[in-house]
Amino acid sequence: MEVLPFTVSIPQDRTIVVLDEILPYFYNFLHRHEEVQLTWIIEGEGTLIAGSNIHMFRAGEFYLIGPNVPHLFRCEPIYYDPRNERSVHSITIYFNPYGKLRSLFNLPEMKSIQILLQQFQSGFKLPQASFHDISSRILSIQNSEGIDQLMQFLQLLKAFCSLNKIEPLAVNPYTVTTDSEGVRIGNIYNYIIQNFDKAVSLEDVASFANMTPHAFCRYFKKHTNYTFIGFLNKIRVNEACKILVNQSDRGISDVAYSCGFTSIINFNRVFKAITSKSPSSYIEEYNSVTHASFSKTGTLG
Repeated sequence: MEVLPFTVSIPQDRTIVVLDEILPYFYNFLHRHEEVQLTWIIEGEGTLIAGSNIHMFRAGEFYLIGPNVPHLFRCEPIYYDPRNERSVHSITIYFNPYGKLRSLFNLPEMKSIQILLQQFQSGFKLPQASFHDISSRILSIQNSEGIDQLMQFLQLLKAFCSLNKIEPLAVNPYTVTTDSEGVRIGNIYNYIIQNFDKAVSLEDVASFANMTPHAFCRYFKKHTNYTFIGFLNKIRVNEACKILVNQSDRGISDVAYSCGFTSIINFNRVFKAITSKSPSSYIEEYNSVTHASFSKTGTLG
């Protein structure tokens, strides 16, 4: 899996692009592009890798990804099964504040959005409370043309500046490395993601990367801000979270072992260190929030 330079095709008569896509699964390569990307996940679930950070994603969420940040929406394994009948659906808006829109974004009236994009250079996840407002604005942009579309886009940017509890995709801005380094890191990411549920060791992944374990540890930490074990545990806990809330019939110990942990004690310790909650508390909180959302709106969106 390489970090592929990706070119977004923007027609000469437009400054933003809106893509409404229904596919078997999302684009399956770690890639980057100059444009800011705002993606509304309408259907689909899995793991988002943005820079060196990992997040779970599911339907009804919005993610803004900063320019040149390597990213990948990796779907759940079932989506890659040829027999799978599920599909993913997203609406994505691409815009480049440093391209055709540079003059607009440099206006003093755009100061607040300049500060927001600077503060969250790698991007951010929009709060769930903004779902109805942001989704309606995205649909308005999609259904508009010409100057009306641009006006709707400006209203969307204005709405961003009034959001509360924005969740950054990364604590620190992601620095783009050379393409060859990106390819190497992408391949390592893919190897770990493919093998997290097995007894994958430092020696295994170092051998895959053609490095000694000591050299690999330094390289991986430098380019991802994670230790190998830290990254592996984050992948495992993310997967455990998805199983715990979506497959309630499975016991916690069963989930722990299926995600690559060899000890329930270690699983509980790592899970709490990453989520700040025990597995049982995580399930209870998720069910409580989901029930409250359903009672308020009548839907899970």
